[in-house]
Amino acid sequence: MFATLRNKFYHSSKNKLPEPILKFIKRIYHVFFASELWCRIVMNRETEKYIKSLDYKKMRVFEMSGLGSRWETFGFASYFTIDWPEYDICEKPFKDEGFDMVIAEQVLEHVKAPREAIKNIYKMLKPGGVAVITTPFLGKIHNCPIDCSRWTETGLKYLITEGGFNFEEIKTGSWGNKACIKANFGKEWVQYIPMLHSLKNEPEFPISIWAFVKK
Repeated sequence: MFATLRNKFYHSSKNKLPEPILKFIKRIYHVFFASELWCRIVMNRETEKYIKSLDYKKMRVFEMSGLGSRWETFGFASYFTIDWPEYDICEKPFKDEGFDMVIAEQVLEHVKAPREAIKNIYKMLKPGGVAVITTPFLGKIHNCPIDCSRWTETGLKYLITEGGFNFEEIKTGSWGNKACIKANFGKEWVQYIPMLHSLKNEPEFPISIWAFVKK
């Protein structure tokens, strides 16, 4: 709701106010009405930090179900995405050993055969290529079109290993707290408001899980 009001106000004022005033308004909005979901803030920061640690500008990247993704304009050498049902990651690899990176953000919980999906991610990567995987844990069911699975950090590591990756190469992380979990009990996912929402991590209550692994 806050994001919708922000966008309506900004776009209606865009051609009426001087640019310095618009910039000031945008800074104020950033404090009160961030455009990201609270449950994804830390996860997004960690995935971006990891990818920036790589030579990403030279990478050929494939993202599953990444239509409208933040990675589309990140600056990779090439970026390609395709969505379900046009492509089903459980059925076959999109291209054998064709990519330097495969990104699967908030995808695996929606597939019927996650182990097969991981196996196909493995096949799509060049030797030395990396997979970036994120999933929810203590998050409500959100069918798209179905919602099947949840994993802890440990569970995700074992799943990735079953797909062919080396257990020792897998780096995982998680974030969550009780306040964020409770806030998302409602119908809509809660937008992050820096002045109101804590990013304190309570390890026993993870809402977001992520993993980075090299082939």
